[in-house]
Order: sequence, then structure tokens, then C-alpha cells
Amino acid sequence: MLQHKKIILGVCGSIAAYKAALLTRLLIKSEADVQVIMTPAASDFITPLTLATLSKRPALSKFVRDAQGSWNNHVELGLWADALVIAPLSAHTLAKMAHGQCDTLLLATYLSARCPVFVAPAMDLDMYAHPTTVENLARLRSFGNRVLDAEQGELASGLHGTGRMAEPEHIVAALEAFFAPTRKRLAGKKALVTAGPTFEAIDPVRFIGNHSTGKMGYALAEALRDEGADVTLLSGPTHLPDPAGIQTRRVQTAQEMFDAAQAPFAEADLAVFAAAVADYTPREVATQKIKKTDDDLFIPLKRTPDIAQELGKRKRPGQLTVGFALETHDEEHHALGKLTRKNLDWIVLNSLNDPGAGFGHDTNKVTLHGRNGEVRQFALKSKVEVARDLVDTMVASLRTLPQHKELSANE
Repeated sequence: MLQHKKIILGVCGSIAAYKAALLTRLLIKSEADVQVIMTPAASDFITPLTLATLSKRPALSKFVRDAQGSWNNHVELGLWADALVIAPLSAHTLAKMAHGQCDTLLLATYLSARCPVFVAPAMDLDMYAHPTTVENLARLRSFGNRVLDAEQGELASGLHGTGRMAEPEHIVAALEAFFAPTRKRLAGKKALVTAGPTFEAIDPVRFIGNHSTGKMGYALAEALRDEGADVTLLSGPTHLPDPAGIQTRRVQTAQEMFDAAQAPFAEADLAVFAAAVADYTPREVATQKIKKTDDDLFIPLKRTPDIAQELGKRKRPGQLTVGFALETHDEEHHALGKLTRKNLDWIVLNSLNDPGAGFGHDTNKVTLHGRNGEVRQFALKSKVEVARDLVDTMVASLRTLPQHKELSANE
């Protein structure tokens, strides 16, 4: 499965760095192309010569290669790789990755990489269990990185517990499983996802908006893409980059999002309405900045199109639709009302009363309500993990529809 795969092996300063030699050997034996990048501290535990000999490439650790000024281009390295594997991952480098620090070639390559990232932490048991380590690993997972959990055994300190780097054979097995050719469950299906807020202009300076960051919708679009769906993402204003492999269209207002959704919804096998669309917009937009006066200001508002509800009226047999309800009170009552009113198959309920849920967080806690009365509750998870749970539900729902019977036949 790894033949001709281009693997960057990142090695950090840890006593477990000696295992990088065996891992390199196993990857080469699997006919992968291996490029080792070491942190400066890693050479205190294993020599660059050893890893260069085994990988058949120079082991890199510095930006500048020689006195003539030639350099190791971290951007090219990040684009070259099919996978970046950091094993062992030290607590020090983990903390830097979790917070975007970039003072080594390995970290710069990590921030430049567009490929899947696997990390295998290695540290003493108390370090591994420390709340900051747990939080940093959770942050890495929320970014979409894959954590190969530390294993149990005797540690360098003499203690016995969890903290050992995953065995090289286990890391190679995880890579082989990831690259194994399988038919993706939504191959051939088309999906529409809306995400982010809408901004409704008051004048050239001000607008009506909300705190949505788009993270949940983007995670759903990427999870659908990863299952083989042809995804169209309609995004309100966010700071998130366009996801790779997804047709992304940026809009500003509710009306623009509604107009942009018409054509892709007509072709979609499934549609996920995750955007936090403004319910009201100014009846008239001032052409000049409204100046402050001593009087109160009243701005007449009008309703915006309810995108999920309007498109729900055009829903065809075999088409699956999923909506979101972010509530602050009477949560279930309001969510079930939307489920019926908008002709949805599922409504995803999250409450601002749940810590870690809602806008701005990398985590979410959701309850799924189905039109058939089914209820599925999920614990607080990263939005990436929540997205995968929701996609699993969508796939299972599509399987029950005659129009998508090939989903079961191809499992």
C-alpha cells in the first residue's frame, strides 16, 4: 500500500528517537520514498547519518543548507509529501504545533503541508496525562491531524504506564490502512453545504451579522469530500481558507446564499444547511455612512429568505436534507419545529448552554433528531469528529432510500 508513497518522517528530541531507525527501515522496505526531517534536539538521541543511510536521502534539520546560501524549501517539502509522520512527537514540539509556532524546519514543513499528518507522541506517563498535553493533542485532532496514541509499557524513567511511542510496526500498519484502496461510501454523490454567517449591510460601514466562524460547516464539507462526494460549499464571510477538492463559492448576504444554492440543490443527493443565516436584513441600505446624532436610530428590517425551508419545498424523492438549530432555551421544542417546518430528514441541535458548544469553539456537542422520531446524542467532541459522526448518519440514512440502494450493495 505504501509503494511510491512520499513520506516525510519528522523526528523530535526524545529517547524514543531510536525507534525512528526501525520505522525508516520498515517504510523503505514497503517501497515508500522517505525524507527525514529532524528537530535540532533529535540529533542528541540519534545521528542524522544513521537516518540518512537508512532513508537513502540526507536527513534535514536546518533551513540553510550550506555557506553558499542554498536552503531546504519547507513549502516544496510540504507539497511533495503524501503523508507527514512525526514519530516520536515530543511534548515540546506538540505544544508548538498546537499553537502555530514555527522555529524549526519540521514545524515550517508541518504548517506548509497539505497532506494528511500523523503524530505518534512519546513522553513519560505524567507528561502524557498532563492537562496541557491532553488539550494540545485535542487541538491537533481538531485540526484534522491523526494521533497515533501512545502505548503502555516500561518507560525510560523506569515507570510503567502509557507514554511509549506507538511501535513502528503499528505506525506502518496505520499508514497502510489509510492508503488502502477502498471504495468511498459517497463516491458518485453530490452534496451541498452552507456554512458561516451572512452579513446584512446597514450602510457601507456597518452590517448585521453573528458570531459564526464556519468551522462546523467547513468540517462537514471536508468529511463529505473524504467520503468521495462531489461537494459544493456556499460560505458566508469567514477567515477560513477554501478547502482543497471542494467547489467553494463565497457570498455575503442571505439573499446571495439563497440564489447561489438554487442550482447545486437541484442536483444534490444530500444538502446540509449549517450556515447561520441572518433572519432579517435592513429594508433599505444607506449609500453613505449613517452619522451619529443625539436621537435614537430605528432601522426597518425585513425577513430574509429561509433557505432550508424554501428549498425544502422543492425536495425530491431520494434527496436527504440536514439542518442545524443553535438554541438558548426550549431547545428541543424549537429544533423539532424546524425539523417539520423545513421538511428536513435530520436536525442537528446544539445549545449555547453547553460549555464548548456553539460559535467560535473547535468543539461541539450535538443531539440529532430524525423525522422518524429517532434521537442520537453525542458527547462533546472536536468539530472534525462531529462532522464524521454526522456523515456516518447521512450515509446510513441514504442507504434506506431506494434511489441509493447501491450504497449497501457496495459495502
